[in-house]
Formats: sequence, C-alpha cells, structure tokens
Amino acid sequence: MYAGVDCGTQSTKVMVVDIERASILGEASRPHVLVEGDNGRREQHPGGWIAALRGAFAEAVDKAGIDAASIRAIGVSGQQHGLVALDAWGEPVHPAKLWCDTETAAHNQVLVERLGGEAGCLDTLGLVLQTGYTASKLAWLRDVHPDSYARIATLLLPHDYLNFWLTGERVAEAGDASGTGYFDTRTRRWRHDVLAAIAPELDAERVLPRLIASHEAAGVVRRDVARELGLADGVLVSSGGGDNMLGAIGTGNITPGLVTLSLGTSGTVCAYSPQPVIRDTSMVANFCSSSGGWLPLICTMNVTSATTRVRELFGLDLATFGERVASAPIGAGGVTVLPFFNGERVPMLPEATASFLGLSSVNVTQANLCRAVMEGATFGLRYGLELFGPLVEGVSQIRLIGGGAKSPVWRQMVADVTDTQVICPEVTDAAALGAALQAAWCHQYERGEAISLDPLCTRLVRLDERSLADPDASRVDAYQSVYSRYRQALLAHHGCAG
Repeated sequence: MYAGVDCGTQSTKVMVVDIERASILGEASRPHVLVEGDNGRREQHPGGWIAALRGAFAEAVDKAGIDAASIRAIGVSGQQHGLVALDAWGEPVHPAKLWCDTETAAHNQVLVERLGGEAGCLDTLGLVLQTGYTASKLAWLRDVHPDSYARIATLLLPHDYLNFWLTGERVAEAGDASGTGYFDTRTRRWRHDVLAAIAPELDAERVLPRLIASHEAAGVVRRDVARELGLADGVLVSSGGGDNMLGAIGTGNITPGLVTLSLGTSGTVCAYSPQPVIRDTSMVANFCSSSGGWLPLICTMNVTSATTRVRELFGLDLATFGERVASAPIGAGGVTVLPFFNGERVPMLPEATASFLGLSSVNVTQANLCRAVMEGATFGLRYGLELFGPLVEGVSQIRLIGGGAKSPVWRQMVADVTDTQVICPEVTDAAALGAALQAAWCHQYERGEAISLDPLCTRLVRLDERSLADPDASRVDAYQSVYSRYRQALLAHHGCAG
C-alpha cells in the first residue's frame, strides 16, 4: 500500500493505493483557510496543512479498510512557489505566501531588472521570474517584515515543509525547486548568486535544502509521527514535487506527445520533454519534471477560482451552474469576461482585475454570465496552449484533470475551443495519485529495483472513456470568432496582442 498526499490551495487530499491490485482503496480531504487582502495578499498558515493532512489521512485509511501499518511509502504533492521560511526551531517565521499572491509584483520587477531583464533571467535560470514565484516573496519579506526575515534558518516550499514534518529532513527536488526563482532549471542546481542578490544576509549553504533526485527518498517518517498516524517504523517518504509535476505523473504524462491540462483553482498546461525547453516567450516556464526530464508549463491564475466566484454570487450549486452554462449560447450573447480576479500570469498581468464586457439590458442573465466566465477561463488556457508552438504540434489528445474536469459542459468546451479531443483519467485529482505512484517508484528503487515509472503509470492511470469529448466542427468555428473577441478585449484593455 502507498499513500499519496496533495496539499493544494483549497484542501489537502490523501489517497491510499494498492499498487499490486491496481486499485484506489480510499480517499479523503480536509479544507484549508485562505487569508486574502485587497493588495493581492494570499497566505496560509503551514500548521493548517498539517492539521488537514492528519484528518484526511485518518479518514482515507479508514475508508480503505486497511491497517495503516501496511503502508510502505508516502508521496507528497504541494502547491508550487509558496514561501515557507522556518526559524532555527523549524517554526514558520511568517504565514506562507502562496503562488496566487500578487502583493510582490513590484519586488519581482526589481529582481528581473537586477538579473538583466528577461534575457538575463533566461541565461541565468532557464526561465523568467514571475510574480508568483518564491523569489519575490522572499524579497518582500525582507523589505516588509525585517524582524521575521532576520530569523530565517531554512527556506522551503509547501511540499518540502510537509516532507520536513514527516521526516525531519530539509530536502528539495528539481521539479518544485524550478519555481523558486533561485534554481537553474537546465543544470538542476541552486543558484547561490541569485539568492545572494535577493537576500544578501542569508547563507545559501545553510538555508537552502539539500537537493535529491526524483526517485530518491526524502527520508523515513519520524517515530512520533508514525505512531500518531498508525504507521509502521521505517515508512519511506519520496521526494515528492509540485502539484503540476505530480499531476503529470498521475495522468501518465512522462513521455513526449501528451498534453495535460488542469482545470483547478488555477489552470495549467504542460507537456513532457526529455531536454530543457527554452521558448521565445517568458510565459512558458522551463520547469523540471518530478520523474526525470523537463515539464515546460504555463499557468493561468483564474479557472475554478473565477467560476466559483460567479457561481457563489448567484447562490448556485455545481449542478445548477452547469445547467445555466449549457442553456446559454456560445459567446454568451455578446458577454466577454476577462476573469483576472487574482491578477494573471498568462498573459502577464499580475495587477489586473476582472472585467465583464459587452453587457446590455438584453444579455445580462445568469446563464450568460455563468457561461461567459467559463469561456473566459478556457480562452486563457487556449492562449497559453498557443504559446507552446512546436511543442504541442501534432498532439491528438488532451488529458484533462482538476475539479473543473468533472463538468461535461466544460470538457466539451475545452475540446471545441482547442479543436482537440479531450479525455479525463479515471482519477481527475491526479496529483495525489501521482504522489502515490512516485512513492511506489521510490520504494522500489530503495529496494534495489531500479525500474522506470512507465509500468506503474500503465497499471494505475486509466482513461475514463465516458468522459471523452470530441470537437464538433460547427462549434469549433463558432468559438473561433468568440475567441477573437476575447483577444481583442485583451488588446484593448491590457495591451496584450500575443
């Protein structure tokens, strides 16, 4: 038995997997509290993640109907980019600033300029610093909370922090480290010189965690934690990774030719590559994968977070929201939504706000507004997909994951907007499954069975044929004009031409 943990923005999920029988035995989740501020501040208390892990783990094991002592290894997936700065006693010096926090936009711009602009960032890091990355959060903490900054002894990411709680080890792996902004994604090494430019008072050798390979163990579960969770002694904790990297594993996206698209709180598009990929746009991030290789990726910041705001504004449940979307025509009667409630990363508009355009006395209906926000979120993902250029040419299928993937209306919309067949894995919350698969891979490696991830993914990643959505030629044509309207709105309101 193996356990996969996914610490996301909204909740921590735990999944118990029986690898030999290729079955998922139990799943559970616990919600997180998000602290928001008008200036783009979005933070969470790391202690809340641990409390959520405890509760979800106990329930998942109970649903699985097993003794937790039969679990051999645990893998942890975590929301990327969050700054978890610890003091000498392992306690956070400040709440974790999250990937969707845009309060640090000005600090990020200063750092980009300090590194020589976009060209300098690409030369130094293999990608261009974005506001959501960890680097500007550290610069912000140094500037705004110098007393907290002065107490820093260790810099971790959210999944690193859960690994630290489980094992007591301060380690990191290349996939999640790619999004810090002080890691060279081509050579898979920390850039001590870049950290010095961000935080000159910190000793990189002391504060940065030790890097391990994706197939290596972060450590074993500490005895007091093992007793609390009901685990046997010596349970391995795999390297883990960012949620996008583990989600790729959970969809079988570990070889070239596949695209994984996530309809989560944020939206992501990624495709595996055996070599580093440097595009001519700063919005395609040359991240490492958590399976070996690279995972070029784009991220939009407003997907289910945007649709949820409109749904809750009208007091609709998910089923009724879907009915409203389906009842409105393509193009939502002329309503266009730029759904940048959290600012935006692709296109690069960290300080943007949401816009509802084209409203008239005729088209202001619940149905049109619901459909328009879903269309706007989907158009943002197509915008990002187009930035991949040759990387996605010839791709015949998109594997769709995340909460939004459960919506038949949204699946068909993605197929029609991208003119590509869409299908979901049977497990749409793929990051937790990917974490469990990586845990099994790591456990086998530790036992001297140096096998690849391929057979594990082949056995556990099944596609749900009932979710298959093929593009319809008439709808594809209709969406083309609506997407052009979206691009014109981007140009008119934000100057984004491409």
